[in-house]
Amino acid sequence: MEQFKTFFGNSIQLSANPAEHHAVINKVICTFAADCNYMKLYNNTTNAVVQALEQIFDDNRYADKVIEKVLKQNSKWGARDRRFIAETTYDIVRWYRLLREMTQAGEREYWKLLGGWLIVNEIPVPAWEEFKGISASEVLKRKKDAQKIRKIRESIPDWLDELGARELGKTWDAELQALNEEANVVLRVNTLKITKKELQQRLYDENNVETSSIEGFPDALVLHERQNVFITPSFKEGLFEVQDAASQFIAPFLKVEPGQRVIDACAGAGGKTLHLAALMKSKGRIIGMDTEQWKLDEMQKRARRAGVSNLETRIIDSSKVVKRLENSADRLLLDVPCSGLGVLRRNPDAKWKLSQEFIDNVKELQQHILQDYCLMIKVGGLMVYSTCSILPSENQHQVKKFLDNQNGRFHLLEEQHAWPSEGFDGFYMALMKRVS
Repeated sequence: MEQFKTFFGNSIQLSANPAEHHAVINKVICTFAADCNYMKLYNNTTNAVVQALEQIFDDNRYADKVIEKVLKQNSKWGARDRRFIAETTYDIVRWYRLLREMTQAGEREYWKLLGGWLIVNEIPVPAWEEFKGISASEVLKRKKDAQKIRKIRESIPDWLDELGARELGKTWDAELQALNEEANVVLRVNTLKITKKELQQRLYDENNVETSSIEGFPDALVLHERQNVFITPSFKEGLFEVQDAASQFIAPFLKVEPGQRVIDACAGAGGKTLHLAALMKSKGRIIGMDTEQWKLDEMQKRARRAGVSNLETRIIDSSKVVKRLENSADRLLLDVPCSGLGVLRRNPDAKWKLSQEFIDNVKELQQHILQDYCLMIKVGGLMVYSTCSILPSENQHQVKKFLDNQNGRFHLLEEQHAWPSEGFDGFYMALMKRVS
């Protein structure tokens, strides 16, 4: 439901009270629906939503990839139709449990979920066979009852609600609510090529893209409205990357300097690696490492677009790769695999795909990376351990376990949290120094 907040800018204020919170969301959606003439539904677009839901839940596919594929199927769909399909699908995925409770839908009854979504948003349900038997009064009655129970109101699995409450205590309520809100689109200015003020003006001149600065984030611009910025000449020229504001905390936290030797050992496709390169003014050397070659190939492609000239990539296909770099880095970034609970607002289907077993396994991997990869840092060098999780068991508890096992070879200098309730994604980072 909160997907539509972006179209109204930052004037929408969400209450801390759950009932008021959802009332505001519902009002926003209804206004949006009426404004965009979504009151009239079409069989082909509603079928597309149901088809997307089937692939996400039945075939266990990622929502973003599914929607991308579905939207490519019909070239005649206009922007309004495509937005309806994407936003409605994401909304139903995010509120899947709540909608099932309200409609009493069984597994694979996606038309019922869509019917419930229409009723909640005061959009007339067409007299179609697919919606037969759905009672608006019953749906709204069950919705009122469901909102009294947090795990149903916030639409989250039992085990995940219990885990969050156990690890975060009273703060879990606020963080869980924030994870169901619309994620802002934030850009990171590529300071190797342009200043923030220059990019801001250029985006407006090129595509009427309006942005604002964010206090405390020197290289960040937040979009006033959600737009496809990847088609702009500025993006194609490498003047910016899309990167959440909280994610932009991490590279500066490593305190890199031009001329240093820096290793990003869990680099993925290189978002933070490119930020490090910009902070180093492309002077010195950055080694981006990952266990998957396709990610490193994508990083090189992005680096060329961004004008980064000091990047080298290495695939980690054996323990020898890490051992060869022992005692070689001035700075080391370990942005480790994690549960991703801090970025659920961007990936709402993840809460239905996650499991306790997965989180237990990823915590073992995190500790393995910490203990084995830390050898790449020189004595006197700095290392950052970071995750996009908000769970202490993946964050400060992992750092404590690492430090205890290192017997004084590393000291914790500083740690920092970015909480979803503060407006952006959830991240944790710890800065450590190797002292012996």
